[in-house]
Amino acid sequence: MSDKNMVMTSGNLAFAEAMRQINPDVVAAYPITPSTEIPMRFAEFVANGRVTTEYIPVESEHSAITACVGASAAGARVMTASSANGVALMHEVFPIAASFRAPIVFGLVNRSLGAPVNIHCDHSDSMPERDSGWIQIYCEDAQEVYDTVLMSVRLAEDARVLTPVFICQDGFITSHCLEPLEFLPDEFVRSFVGEREPLYPLLDTDNPVSYGSFTMSEYYFEIKRSQMEGMINALPVYNEISKELAKKTGRLYEPVENYRADDAEYVAVIMSSATGVVKDVVDELRIEGIKVGVIRVRFFRPFPKEDLAALCRGKKGIAVLDRSASIGGTAPLAAEVKSALYDLPEHIPLQEYIFGLGGRDFYAEDAKKIFYRLINGEYSAKADFIGLREGKKDNGNA
Repeated sequence: MSDKNMVMTSGNLAFAEAMRQINPDVVAAYPITPSTEIPMRFAEFVANGRVTTEYIPVESEHSAITACVGASAAGARVMTASSANGVALMHEVFPIAASFRAPIVFGLVNRSLGAPVNIHCDHSDSMPERDSGWIQIYCEDAQEVYDTVLMSVRLAEDARVLTPVFICQDGFITSHCLEPLEFLPDEFVRSFVGEREPLYPLLDTDNPVSYGSFTMSEYYFEIKRSQMEGMINALPVYNEISKELAKKTGRLYEPVENYRADDAEYVAVIMSSATGVVKDVVDELRIEGIKVGVIRVRFFRPFPKEDLAALCRGKKGIAVLDRSASIGGTAPLAAEVKSALYDLPEHIPLQEYIFGLGGRDFYAEDAKKIFYRLINGEYSAKADFIGLREGKKDNGNA
């Protein structure tokens, strides 16, 4: 540890520091809680001459993502950040960025969508974008946020992928809480990330191209199929990049993390910061001789269904924990897990849980309760709620 640059910092500031080291060509941003610190800190780097980035302070989040798309199409390396209602305001432009194959790296700091107004964490801002054509990566802690930024620039810009990336972290929990992490040397980051080599940039006037043209059905279908190919390629390309970074750091981030799940009889499937609580409970229950484990989904898009299905084979029960709700349907993570398990030869009982909406705390006792319910065979065809106040479960006017 003595030769490592260990600092106490937060997920937001780790993201901004990675941006400084990468020194993107363009950043266009409009601040919104809890992602404000990312553009704020980066603006300080710009003002102090620590980067050569063209920083564009715009009048809205919609303008921010529009400027990012234009700059990326021109051939620039582009980054930005936002949350919640800011992400919702950008919604119109996200599919355009993906269709343009604009490799934008986006810090999405998860926060609930109103109403009522709430500034705390759940995944209701990122989940509506799951079919917009962007890669979605969910991080557990600040170190993972930092490392993922470095890898995501490479991933997004790889000619086999050429797809924008959301790097998601839980608002306030990961974004603002301080923890020790390692910053890599500037020289290594510059070498690891390299320079962008754009394909078909607008500013290559010797080879003129058109972006945003009107397209009839004769070509539209093929364009969408091309996007799908880039998404299909994302996981194998990511695995190459993550192994390369792990040689330097010793930290390997799999698309699906396996925590004591190999021999587990019951597993919880979860994403982001709440994973740590469940891991602690798994360790405690293992001491008591109860075989439980955790499967953390890191990539939500593309969804690593084969890896997840392989880890779930032979289990006696699965709990899927969603920090967002699909009102009138199956919660997003649960829907993907059920789809991944569909072709398995055996039927594995699965219970869908919704937790933590609007920043509601998730405790070790909640995780224990989930595992004991699995063991006791308590399953329902409907989603269950964990951490809900007494008397509110069935009150539609609560």
